[in-house]
Amino acid sequence: MSQLKAIALSGSLRKDSYNRKVLQIAKKIAAEHGIDVLEADLKELALPLYDGDIEDKYGLPEPVKKLKDLVENADIVIIASPEYNHSISGALKNAIDWLTRTNNSLSKKVAVIFGVSSGIYGTVRGQNHLRQILTALNVYIVPQPQVLIGPADTAILPDGSLNNPKTQELLESLIKKTIEFTTKLKA
Repeated sequence: MSQLKAIALSGSLRKDSYNRKVLQIAKKIAAEHGIDVLEADLKELALPLYDGDIEDKYGLPEPVKKLKDLVENADIVIIASPEYNHSISGALKNAIDWLTRTNNSLSKKVAVIFGVSSGIYGTVRGQNHLRQILTALNVYIVPQPQVLIGPADTAILPDGSLNNPKTQELLESLIKKTIEFTTKLKA
């Protein structure tokens, strides 16, 4: 079987985002297990807000085409999602909306999701919402373990590493299960 490929996305646009920091850890773990990982920076891509009129009049914007191409060429979508008002970020939802236009670039992809928030419950509500959205889009979500990191200010050390070794173990387990699931799916 060929090498697995992944695209990594952070739903947070902040430069020093806790979710971006944990995404870097997940990317490193995935690479150590032989996955070819690319990251698509939603801030750099500067996707326009989804608007069907734009699509009808001009077709898909170039940043959308670029993101769709990256996702379509990946086996796995790694998503680090913050929780905003009990849901996912607008930036992540906008990216998902664009990714399903013309053809659903997310369909039959394997998704691994985790997140960091300032609260003690991590991103449990946001992840539940993200799971609903992705399930409706025919995405295969690795169900366990759920990696819900919080509170961010004590869970993430200044150097970007995880404070709790158990959290690191959960993240490693999630990536390993993702590889196992994706390998079986592609067989």
